[in-house]
Amino acid sequence: MDYFKNLLDLLKVEREEDRNQYRKLTESTSIADRRANGLTWYPIAIRGSELGRGDYLTVEVERTTHQDIQHQLRFGIPAVLFSNHDPKNDRVEGTVTHQSGNRLKITLRTDELPDWSRDGKLGVEALFDDNSYDEMEEALKAANTLSEKPDNRLIGILTGEKSPTFHTETPPLLVPTLNPSQVSAVEKIITANELAIVHGPPGTGKTTTLIQAIKALHKQDNKKILVVAPSNTAVDLLSEKLNDEGLNVLRVGNPARVSERLMALTLEHKMSEHSAMKEAKKLKKQANEFRNMAHKYKRNFGKAEREQRKALFDEAHRIMKDVANTEQYVIDDIIAKTQVITATLVGSNHHTVRALTYHTVVIDEAGQALEPACWIPILKAQKLILAGDHCQLPPTIKSSEAARNGLNTTLFEKCVALHPEAVTLLDEQYRMHEHIMGYSSQVFYQNKVKAHASVARHSLFDGDTSLVFVDTAGCGFDEKLDGTSSTNPEEASLLIRHLTQLTTDVRSRYAKADLPTIAVISPYKQQIAILKEQVAQSADLQEYGDKISVNTIDSFQGQERDIVYISMTRSNAEGDIGFLSDIRRMNVAMTRARKKLIIVGDSATLANLAFYADFITYSEQLNAYQSAWEWM
Repeated sequence: MDYFKNLLDLLKVEREEDRNQYRKLTESTSIADRRANGLTWYPIAIRGSELGRGDYLTVEVERTTHQDIQHQLRFGIPAVLFSNHDPKNDRVEGTVTHQSGNRLKITLRTDELPDWSRDGKLGVEALFDDNSYDEMEEALKAANTLSEKPDNRLIGILTGEKSPTFHTETPPLLVPTLNPSQVSAVEKIITANELAIVHGPPGTGKTTTLIQAIKALHKQDNKKILVVAPSNTAVDLLSEKLNDEGLNVLRVGNPARVSERLMALTLEHKMSEHSAMKEAKKLKKQANEFRNMAHKYKRNFGKAEREQRKALFDEAHRIMKDVANTEQYVIDDIIAKTQVITATLVGSNHHTVRALTYHTVVIDEAGQALEPACWIPILKAQKLILAGDHCQLPPTIKSSEAARNGLNTTLFEKCVALHPEAVTLLDEQYRMHEHIMGYSSQVFYQNKVKAHASVARHSLFDGDTSLVFVDTAGCGFDEKLDGTSSTNPEEASLLIRHLTQLTTDVRSRYAKADLPTIAVISPYKQQIAILKEQVAQSADLQEYGDKISVNTIDSFQGQERDIVYISMTRSNAEGDIGFLSDIRRMNVAMTRARKKLIIVGDSATLANLAFYADFITYSEQLNAYQSAWEWM
């Protein structure tokens, strides 16, 4: 079918570009650069090792310095253990099987540690993740084969060949905690035979709605449900909330947030608690003892020692076979008792659950999910629930060519357009003052989203305005180029002055423990660096404590703060606004604030795009427009 052949071609382009970018990052750079880019932990210390699945050795390592650097070493990705004495030859490849804090476990494709690992100077480096691409490619090929079969209704619906159907004979739903649009979303999900879509604008309680829907689905037919999302953070949130509702949840993969409550839901933890594992643990210990004894015989001994060493290894392998059988029995038992399995899109094909199929699969944050990755869980389902918002951040795509040719259009977006009868819009939001929400509702949601009475008029204090646009036009704050990222130091200083004045005012009205939370965001990484530095240097802002966070828009997706500042950064005579023209990203930025949103920017530059020109008019109508001259 052309539909899948086209997706396969786009995926191939994306894989190539991703690989080239990885190559650029690794081939000509020093170990310090790779560490700074988050690809490498170096130096590390080995904290322990044990034999694991298939006689592979699992090694636990800890990074001993540079612990504050963000990194890309995540559960499931391929990685390499290397020695910096001879990084070309002293290396063993494997897979990261666990990561939390500054420790990770890597399962190596060998059954013993190489000799060079005892000399120190070790590191672990992320390899290019071909595995995820392979999984996506396999899924698209399988979907293509299945699409030829006329009885596969779901694939026909998702590719636009057929229409979704609904049955009507369900009793009306009573969920007192939900509002009318949330109730209709749950009803749509329950009555759908193949497809239902929840469109959840910012602050409308999409997660709350999904949790109630999953509970209702489980009650309906008591079958296992697979719940997936593109990011670990989203999966963690759903796992925790489903568990709180009393469902038996199995979190496949390694949570991003290391909380005890989440760890208790993982397969590792559930296995360690299982009664049958006592025996397996004893056996494992025995196998490791045989292995350690074998290591005492080095390869350069005589024939007798070699035979002795081989006998010890054989015994360890034999015991590990028994362990593997016991572990498989335990895994099967845990899965049999599980009601909801949660994972990332690619994680839903983890070897422990790969062969499972489900009546219903739920994909959350589907507006941010790459379509080829969605097909991995979809192929396991008869019925699909998609939840998300295609008016917020799209998926991250490395290749501009693949994006241009359609990879940036998500399955969620296609289905909303193809099957409006399957969509429910959640139309009541519980986060923002109505003036903060108003512009977003007007531009993205046909004015259908309203503020709930509990938030519609809430403010920092009586008489405070909830929206401010500070216009720097005519101030001569010209942007500068720092590498590939724009900066505007003078705009940053103005914003910090404004923020300092606001925090001084707020501190006189609130007790220290109750101070409102603040986010300072900008679309530009280098502008963030300048703002972070200025916040750190301000004694007044330091006194405000840790309630101020400064970061890019993307890192605040799904979050909220009482007060949000946005530094628009761009200001030039040409009226060039670069990727500020990505208005979906601005929708995310403008909808993070609960009680006060302050946007600082140059109207002369911004107004070249209708979206910003109309926003400036909107702020003038609300009396929320100020000239920066008032602050100079």
